[in-house]
Amino acid sequence: MKINRIGAVVVGLGIAAALTLTGCSTGGGAKPSATSTANATAIITANGSEPQNPLIPTNTNETGGGKITDNIFAGLVYYKADGTPVNDVASSIKTTDAQNYTIKIKPGLKFTNGEPVTAKSFVDAWQYGALLSNNQLNSYFFESIQGFSYDNDSPLTGLKVVDNTTFTVALKDKEADFPLRLGYTAFMPLPAVAFKDIKAFGENPIGNGPYKLKSPTAWQHNVKIDLIANPEYTGPRKAKNGGLSIVFYATEDAAYADLQSGTLDVLDSVPSADLKTYKTDFPGRYVNQPAAIFQSFTIPQNLPHFTGAEGKLRRAALSMAINRDQITKVIFEGTRTPATDFTSPVIAGYSKSLPGSDVLKFNAAQAKKDWAAADKISPWSGTFQIGYNADGGHQGWVDAVTNSIKNTLGIQASGAPYPTFAQFRTVVTKRTITTAFRTGWQADYPALFNFLGPLYATNAGSNDGDYSSAKFDGLLKEGQAQTNVEAANKLFKQSQTVLFTDLPAIPLWYSNVTGAYGKSVSDVKFGWNSVPIYTDIAKG
Repeated sequence: MKINRIGAVVVGLGIAAALTLTGCSTGGGAKPSATSTANATAIITANGSEPQNPLIPTNTNETGGGKITDNIFAGLVYYKADGTPVNDVASSIKTTDAQNYTIKIKPGLKFTNGEPVTAKSFVDAWQYGALLSNNQLNSYFFESIQGFSYDNDSPLTGLKVVDNTTFTVALKDKEADFPLRLGYTAFMPLPAVAFKDIKAFGENPIGNGPYKLKSPTAWQHNVKIDLIANPEYTGPRKAKNGGLSIVFYATEDAAYADLQSGTLDVLDSVPSADLKTYKTDFPGRYVNQPAAIFQSFTIPQNLPHFTGAEGKLRRAALSMAINRDQITKVIFEGTRTPATDFTSPVIAGYSKSLPGSDVLKFNAAQAKKDWAAADKISPWSGTFQIGYNADGGHQGWVDAVTNSIKNTLGIQASGAPYPTFAQFRTVVTKRTITTAFRTGWQADYPALFNFLGPLYATNAGSNDGDYSSAKFDGLLKEGQAQTNVEAANKLFKQSQTVLFTDLPAIPLWYSNVTGAYGKSVSDVKFGWNSVPIYTDIAKG
């Protein structure tokens, strides 16, 4: 797309075309709906998990909360099923230098409480999200805007409201993919009422998206949340159903059983135990397609035995001790692909032959050699453990990975389960976890940088292992300064050679989205990021 084009996302400089996803479906496909039998008031039931935090967009960076916030809020852009960005609230996003942007929004839009959606709605929300004292998990996403600081509560001086429908954004440097980020949760607008009592707002959020909360008590913690179609929303994601009920399941097995019984309409993650049978259980009503999902486990930078030269040897040894080919075939029935980098094969710029990537190949002899070399620095003792949430269907692969490590290195290794995702994420984000822990990334927007910056850049919001490398940060910054996405991607690839040496996380595999749906629904499509396009689902 070209600079200054109105009516579609203007990302400029050839960025959008280069970042369109190339993955394709290999499943049963979505059935077209019969408009004569579809019920526009029907409620779609889908699986989910209890959000980690109150539903404030700038503090929501996990999938449980993201499924909700991304449907009750509408941002400047949204992403089509293949990852293509399309304007939602924005009417145009213009730039001539990839550093200074003028953003115009559509007039006449409203939040569900009747407040108008204005340029100030975005600017105020971003300013709130960026202030360190507000402790927002997504504050990192505002780092590139002028005025952002990690040292004090500095306002974003790069944001200016021009009029009710226009605001400008000045970045610290040129950045190749800034416009692509604007569909991510962190960049959603907020009504003025949110800032009167932000905690209360998070429990009963007021949005401007295709859905809204059914009532002030619609969020039943640890049970479900009920959403209904928002009649005031007039954008491109208008719901084709009457609402969405997201049920918070303790296990994937329970969700699968409900899908089989007809209690659940759409499931976006088939349990490992059912990967052998889900295609026959739901003939013509399943999906197995590439998605922008990366799985790994992270070893905290301050964990004993994992710092300095000893740490690098042990991290490499653990990585080479894992038989990824065998695990993805046996545990996942071919619905995972062994990782060869830190990104995703469905993102433009991906490469499976980067220098240093041999550390991701199973190599028992070298793994033992590196572990022995580390023992000469400081002898190993105890058990190597990987923490995970027991309600997410992770036990099978965690056991397989730790068994591979145990059998290869001759050490004790096991999983360390936490009952719920919320409990697990709490010990991770509070830095009280004392083991390695499972990590994964479901992309926020379709670009290589999104798999690198948010997870491994110094002080990044999702840098849960507290990794810091001046060399890595420098390559990211140099890549972001490019105005041509191909040039940027070359530097992002180069930055991964640093990660292969330091291994702040141990890449495991890329995930396909494996889902299924019931007989009563149609037009079921899964997006590039593995989340169903709920607004398009019809129910007879």
